[in-house]
Amino acid sequence: MTGIEDPFWRAVAVFRVASLAYAAVLLIRAGGYAHPVTGWLVIGVMALWTVATIFAYSVGELRGRPLLAADMLVTVGCLLATPAVQGAYQQGSLPITGTWMGGAVLAWGVYGGRRLGAVAALIVSLADLWLHGVPGGGFETLPINGTVLLFLAGVVVGHVARLAKKAEERMQQAIELEAAGRERERLARDIHDSVLQVLALVQRRGQEIGGEAAELGRLAGEQEAALRELVRLRPEASALGTADLCVLLHRYGSATVTVSAPATPLTLPAATAAEMAAAVGAALDNVARHCGARAPAWVFAEGDGGLVTVTVRDEGPGIAPGRLEEAAAAGRLGVAQSIRGRIADLGGTVTVISDPGRGTEIEMSVPAG
Repeated sequence: MTGIEDPFWRAVAVFRVASLAYAAVLLIRAGGYAHPVTGWLVIGVMALWTVATIFAYSVGELRGRPLLAADMLVTVGCLLATPAVQGAYQQGSLPITGTWMGGAVLAWGVYGGRRLGAVAALIVSLADLWLHGVPGGGFETLPINGTVLLFLAGVVVGHVARLAKKAEERMQQAIELEAAGRERERLARDIHDSVLQVLALVQRRGQEIGGEAAELGRLAGEQEAALRELVRLRPEASALGTADLCVLLHRYGSATVTVSAPATPLTLPAATAAEMAAAVGAALDNVARHCGARAPAWVFAEGDGGLVTVTVRDEGPGIAPGRLEEAAAAGRLGVAQSIRGRIADLGGTVTVISDPGRGTEIEMSVPAG
C-alpha cells in the first residue's frame, strides 16, 4: 500500500537527480576546475549515492537513523572535498556539490519533521560556512543566503511532511471508525431481528403469567433495555484519543437506572472519561448494595464552565453523619478510593449530600480539558 510519505521521497529523488546534473554542468562549464580528475571522482561518488538513496528511501524498512546518518556523512564529505577540486575559491562560486547538498536536508525533514530538518540544515550550513572560511579561500563575506535557504527548505518541507503524516493517520482512524460503525449497524439489525424480539416477548409473557415468570420477565426487560442502548451507541474513542462520556454513562441505563445526558457529546480524554465512568459505576454499586437491587437511581451529566459534572442520586435510607469516615477507618474504601480517589487523581472534586431517610446525592466534577 502506498503511503502518503512516498510522494515526498519521490520528490527528494527528483531533486537529487536534477541537482546532480546541475553539478556536472557546473564542472563542465568551469573546465573541470583546478583538478578535473578529482572533480569527476566526486561527481561519480555523488551519482552512486544518488542511485543508492533513491532505492533505499523507497523501501520503508530501510528508512531510519542509520540511513540518514550515512546520507549526511556522504553529503558533508563531498562538500568538504571542494578545495581539492577547485583549489582557491573565487568570490560567488558554488561548491562542487552545487545544490545537491540540499538533498540530505530534505530527507531529514521528510523523515523527522521540521526539527530534524532544521538540525540537518544546521550541519550542512556549518560545513559550508567553514568551507568558505578555509585559509586562502579568498572570501570576505559568507554565503548567508544559502544558509537561510537550507533552513527554510528543511523546516518547511519537514513541517508539511509531518502534517501529511498526521492527516494520513487521522484518515485511517476515520476509516476504521466508519467501518466499526457499519459493523455496529449490521449487528444492531441482526440483534433487533432476533435477540431483542425474544427478550421483549419474554418480558410481555412473563408479566401476563405472573408469579416467578414475572421476575423473569422483569430481568428480560432490563436486559432488553441495556442491549438496545449498547447497540445504539457510537464508537467511544475519536481520532484524537478522546471519548464521549455520555456514551460510557448510557451503558449503565436499565429499568432501575435512569441516565440523563446532553444530546451533544461530553468530550474528555479517553482515560479521564473511563475513570469517571468507573467512579459512576462504583456509586451505582453502592446504591444496589445499600438500597437494594431494585432501588431506582438517577445519573445526570452536564458540562458547564470548563467542568464536566456527573451526579448520581438515589432515594435510599441515606448516609448517617460520620458513616463514611467510619467505613474508611475500618478499611471499607468504596467511596474513599473507588469514587473520591479516582476523581481526585483526575484533578476533580466529589461532593456527597445525604441525610438519613432522604437518599444520597454524589456529585463528581472534573476539568473538561
